[in-house]
Amino acid sequence: MKAPPFQYQRMATLDELLSALATHGDDASILAGGQSLVPLMNLRMANPQILLDINRLTELSGIRVEGDALVVGALTRHAETLRSAEIRTHMPLIAAAMPHVAHDAVRNRGTFGGSVSLADPAAELPACCVALDAIMELRSEAGARSVPASAFFRGAYETARAENEVLVAVRIPLPRSGVQIFFDELSRRKGDYALTGLAATAAVIDGRIADPTLVYFGIEDRPVRASAAERVLANTGGADIAAAEAALDEDLDPAGDPQTSAAARLQFARVLLRRALTQWRGGVGDG
Repeated sequence: MKAPPFQYQRMATLDELLSALATHGDDASILAGGQSLVPLMNLRMANPQILLDINRLTELSGIRVEGDALVVGALTRHAETLRSAEIRTHMPLIAAAMPHVAHDAVRNRGTFGGSVSLADPAAELPACCVALDAIMELRSEAGARSVPASAFFRGAYETARAENEVLVAVRIPLPRSGVQIFFDELSRRKGDYALTGLAATAAVIDGRIADPTLVYFGIEDRPVRASAAERVLANTGGADIAAAEAALDEDLDPAGDPQTSAAARLQFARVLLRRALTQWRGGVGDG
């Protein structure tokens, strides 16, 4: 299929983009990597009246440390994130997630901000942002505002970004020394959408799990923290694996589909939790 007719405008400056968003509102879509938007248009599942191409806005690219945070520009390509020494040094959770993001061809064009803004329930980066307490930096003609990742994702393909706003960067607090990470997902083939995935962090002190953060993706309509399981791990130091797994029944309300049942996704969540605990106790995954 072919996309329906649309207008195209290449943005030369961020101010021009903000003006165009204010003018066109929800008739406009922002074109960055286009790895999700263009297929959706070809399938007639997206029908923007105008595309605003931001690929020349180089100020929206790059990865840098600013004070106590790592800032990732929204236009940063996945391939750059995958290769980044700053990511490997400061954000090992994201470094662990990047090889799971699609395939090389997609990573060469797809962008960090595009993945976050799309809010696909099975995407890796939104879950990492929630697990790392990231802040979404938004801009419009009215000014700037910051939204915590925990409040940014509102449902499948739905975020807190207003129609006249653009995500310009993601600001991620630098992790404490000694924090360990875990990232894994289950999919039918490498590069396929995750059936269930887990982005997690924890401290391990004298063999005991402390301050765990468990964020699942591909299981509900947005990244979801497993708060009850976190409490069990914190209270028992990770010793009561069965209780932590049972707590996932309280945390998660998996969605089923013709290919994967809700019960299967819940079992996948338990498997990933066991893998995380095994990795942490073995000392693999230090931040």
